[in-house]
Amino acid sequence: MISRIIYIPFDHLNMSHGALAKANPKTDLVVLIESKRMVTGRNWHKERLFFMISSARHFAKELETQGFQVQYIKADTTIAGLEKAKKSLGKDVPIICAEPSSIKQFEALQEFGVDFVPNDFFLTPRDLFRDWASKQKSFVMENFYRLQRNRLGILVEDGKPVGGQWNFDQDNRLPPPKNYTWPAYLEQTRDEIDVEVAKELNHELATTWATTRAGALAQLQHFLKYHMDAFGPYEDAVAKDNWAMHHSLISPYLNNGLIHPSEVIAETIKAYKKNDYAIQSVEAFVRQVIGWREYINGMYWFLGYEYREANALKANRTLLTVFKNSQATKMNCVQGVVADIEKRAWTHHIPRLMILSNLALITGVNPQEFLDWMRENFIDASEWVMVPNIIGMGTYADGGKLMTKPYPAGGAYISRMTEFCKTCVYDPKKRSGDDACPFSTLYWDFLDRHRETFKMNHRMAQQLKGLDRLSDLDELRDRAKFVLKGLDKGNI
Repeated sequence: MISRIIYIPFDHLNMSHGALAKANPKTDLVVLIESKRMVTGRNWHKERLFFMISSARHFAKELETQGFQVQYIKADTTIAGLEKAKKSLGKDVPIICAEPSSIKQFEALQEFGVDFVPNDFFLTPRDLFRDWASKQKSFVMENFYRLQRNRLGILVEDGKPVGGQWNFDQDNRLPPPKNYTWPAYLEQTRDEIDVEVAKELNHELATTWATTRAGALAQLQHFLKYHMDAFGPYEDAVAKDNWAMHHSLISPYLNNGLIHPSEVIAETIKAYKKNDYAIQSVEAFVRQVIGWREYINGMYWFLGYEYREANALKANRTLLTVFKNSQATKMNCVQGVVADIEKRAWTHHIPRLMILSNLALITGVNPQEFLDWMRENFIDASEWVMVPNIIGMGTYADGGKLMTKPYPAGGAYISRMTEFCKTCVYDPKKRSGDDACPFSTLYWDFLDRHRETFKMNHRMAQQLKGLDRLSDLDELRDRAKFVLKGLDKGNI
């Protein structure tokens, strides 16, 4: 006899956490809803949609093999789907769900009368993070991360960091290696569910991303075996001939629940102890999981829904053509990164920050338009991930709530940390002239446009002094106007 409905959002696909942790197959009806609004409401990348839907359908099937009664419902909206589930029972029963991962969904389900259990898909309870953040004068992630290490007992001995340092960031800034053989990436197997979903979406079936827990766990182990030891030194580099380098490729599975951060950390520490991996690589990866990921989720909830509408720099340029079409530019780095996204719905954190977000920042693209594009095109782009990353770190639209300074960069940085510049038509060493790198031109133009805003920020003092020393500022301003018009038209 069914006594309650357990609603499972597509990012809560885990039997050991959330609302399923204490589920009873004999008395609980598990409901997953594929809403029309979710599928067609925005211009989603088809690989992202394929991953979300196929993962959910596989999870529903796995629940059935475990003895659960499952309804996988297609409806116009989530609420319509829940109403359909209640009607099918012929009686009014409570609906429970783990606290949703987005503020908007939380409010919609709360209004409908859903009962929530705590969201334990993260290592930091929301009230614990709120308590930490409410006491901070500035939200420095490093401070939170060190507390996490001690609180969770990870890579610490007697209260001191393993390896003698909390952070090995300085050791992890090498450019792409030369004459280097990258380990092969894991190809995922496909089954009839994958084929069915791809056909429904009219999407070419690829083998990059797993859609089952078994596949997600296989990816984690593949990373730990073949990539973990060398992850750190090259984590901030971008290779022209390699789309993922030594990155783990597990963020989609962490974000939809197929794997949990606690098991990622446990497996990582086990592999570290067994194989004596480089501490700078292990610490860097641990920091991403228990530091940055937890911090970003915590800040999303702490700052609230209105935070996503911030636009401190009054950036109102329409989304650049190149974000929609990789061929609408002659800039090698932008073309290459956007092409990767078009193919796989993913690129790692440095292209996201120092190429894509950097371009949006220094061209003055409206942060909400850029946020929407990122949300729609990345396979791991949950709302809680993208809002703080784009509004706070990527575009400085919050005016410094999250980061103490913006992160603009010119061609020199891209030339040093990537392999795109050597064959590009633009010269990263030039800021003016017909073949000047647009990043170099717009970096200085950005500082020039926002001089008054940044002059009181001590962390921007060095850049502004550099701006004052330029002898070709008038020429640079003219070049910047030309570049901006060209980017709008898609011919730069």
